Amino acid sequence: MMDVDLSRYALVDPERAGGRALPDLARQLAKGGATLVQLRDKKSNTREMIAAARALNAALAPSRVPLIVNDRVDVALAAEADGVHLGQDDMPPADARLLLGRAAIIGQSIKTMAQAQAAPLEHLDYVAIGGVFATASKDNPDVPIGLDGLRKIVAAIRARSVSLPICAIAGIDETNAADVISAGADGIAVISALSLAPNPVQAAETLRSIVDRALAQRRRP
Repeated sequence: MMDVDLSRYALVDPERAGGRALPDLARQLAKGGATLVQLRDKKSNTREMIAAARALNAALAPSRVPLIVNDRVDVALAAEADGVHLGQDDMPPADARLLLGRAAIIGQSIKTMAQAQAAPLEHLDYVAIGGVFATASKDNPDVPIGLDGLRKIVAAIRARSVSLPICAIAGIDETNAADVISAGADGIAVISALSLAPNPVQAAETLRSIVDRALAQRRRP
């Protein structure tokens, strides 16, 4: 299993890139302090996704920021990405681990207490809890869990694993990032607040400062 820094987890999506080329955007986000980048693409075909993942891999190589592919284990494998992020209806993490190996980063989305209690943590390097707040970047019929729901699900994961990295996702920006860290998340997963910002480097730097400060405050006795 890998040590994963998901304190500043940037998701890039061709549908929400503000007209920017994804490799360019990924480079900017890494420069601003992203610690992990995910390719999320719900519309492209398999060949297009593999090409996009390879281009992102090349763009991120100088910064050594790992690349994660959303949903698609086959694309992650073909593009030699660092790992995969799985939803509840995707390939089971145990099977993804068999295909990708022990060195791959494997994360999973957790939305409910039942999922937190059933998640195969032994096969995961991190979990992403949410949606915490309302978001326009995803068609999501579920009601946001809010900070209270986040706290409860974090506690359920922590009861099973005290050290598994946890990030919060959906609707997170500079106005609420500190709140989700205070609620127990180790990091934030962000799309729009970074990708659609006028200056992605500056937006990433601002969120980096907020998250680092909130994490430092939480560690104080």
